[in-house]
Amino acid sequence: MMSMNEQVACALIATELRRLQDLSYSELAALVGKVETKELVGEDGKTYQLEIQAFWDSKKGADVRLIVAADDGGWRAFKPLTGDFIMRPDGSLV
Repeated sequence: MMSMNEQVACALIATELRRLQDLSYSELAALVGKVETKELVGEDGKTYQLEIQAFWDSKKGADVRLIVAADDGGWRAFKPLTGDFIMRPDGSLV
């Protein structure tokens, strides 16, 4: 069984994190408690599933942590690659 191309998956995660960092704090806060999934085709032609989750990092109304996880539907789905960032209410990144 072919293993997931981690370099391709990391590139997809990085692109998604950049997209999310362009959103405002209020847009990110509105994502808390929701799970967004999307399928993207990597540069290797394989389909990857991305899962985006937002959490309050410490307490409600404070910093928002965004986590993007990627897997290819294989065994990696049990231990996906992830990337994350935290945005403060003033819009700055931690």
